[in-house]
Amino acid sequence: MPLWEEIILRLIYALLVVIVLMTFCAYTVLAERKVSSWIQNRVGPNRTQLPILGYIPVFGTMLRRIGFSQPLADGLKFLFKEDVTPGHVKKFYYVLAPCLALVPALTTCTVLPFGLWWDAQGNPQPLVLADLDIGLLFILAVSSLGVYGLVLAGWASNSKYPFMGGVRASAQLISYELAMGVSLLPVFLWSSAPGVVHGLNLFDIVQSQQKLWLIIWQPVSALIFLICIFAETNRLPFDMAESETDLVGGFHTEYGSFKFGFFFIAEYGHMIVSSAVFVILFLGGWNFLPFLPDPWPHRALGSVLTVLWFLAKVFFFVFLFIWVRWTLPRFRYDQVMKLGWNVLLPLSIANLFAYLLFFAIFPNA
Repeated sequence: MPLWEEIILRLIYALLVVIVLMTFCAYTVLAERKVSSWIQNRVGPNRTQLPILGYIPVFGTMLRRIGFSQPLADGLKFLFKEDVTPGHVKKFYYVLAPCLALVPALTTCTVLPFGLWWDAQGNPQPLVLADLDIGLLFILAVSSLGVYGLVLAGWASNSKYPFMGGVRASAQLISYELAMGVSLLPVFLWSSAPGVVHGLNLFDIVQSQQKLWLIIWQPVSALIFLICIFAETNRLPFDMAESETDLVGGFHTEYGSFKFGFFFIAEYGHMIVSSAVFVILFLGGWNFLPFLPDPWPHRALGSVLTVLWFLAKVFFFVFLFIWVRWTLPRFRYDQVMKLGWNVLLPLSIANLFAYLLFFAIFPNA
């Protein structure tokens, strides 16, 4: 294939990945509103309908009741609302901050494998835009850049409460990034046999879980990583950067219309990507079930089934994010810091040393 054709093909793949992720983000917002309404014994969005589809008997009523067109209405609302820029903000950085918050979520999708395909020799190959040998390090490095958007938004707003929200976001990232990184080291030890070069490749980590998922073998690492991604995505009970009860709206207090929508979509994008990373690292990715062989046929149908099974696991964890948000109360800021420094970090270090000792005693485990 000529180089220019390969470049065009890669660009088309990248565009499709972005479109799919943005669509998932939009409907995750709808899922959040519907699940919260069920938890609180409400109805949720059920009135928005499309001009033509909404009048189809039964089908149109069903779409209206589940709120199918609500994400489109919300997007148009953000797009056409008056975009007011306060006079006291630092305008260049004020506009730049929402973009910095959204871009890392879109960038990390390029290295996430989401299924399998088989070549002419029957060897499994990952469905991924860029199959990096250091894919996990790339995700950890790029996803952590999202906090710069929050910090910059708080600083550029030139206001007290947004600035405090930005400072909280940076402190929370540092506190939980350490525990998250240490909790992943046992995963590297498990998936990297002696002499293996590509131990940080996400596809190889998934393939190492064909018989046993890592959540069974390493439950402490999985629990620490799960708590840390809640904190990294600023979701309740860790939404210290927003915290309406004491910071009005936190880092995005001075934002409205489409700029606020960018922050909104960025949060859900990070939530979906974090769920996908957890599924890849601890739930076997597209592997069927522990101790059971994969039933996927080695053809196009099998590839589709691997993608659907992977997405089913991801959507379960998206539901978990939503469920926790509308169930647990918000922590105090000092409680969040104590949990990160006094509990999760020592626990992750002890967990690492326990696995180091285990692999030293049983090197062929």
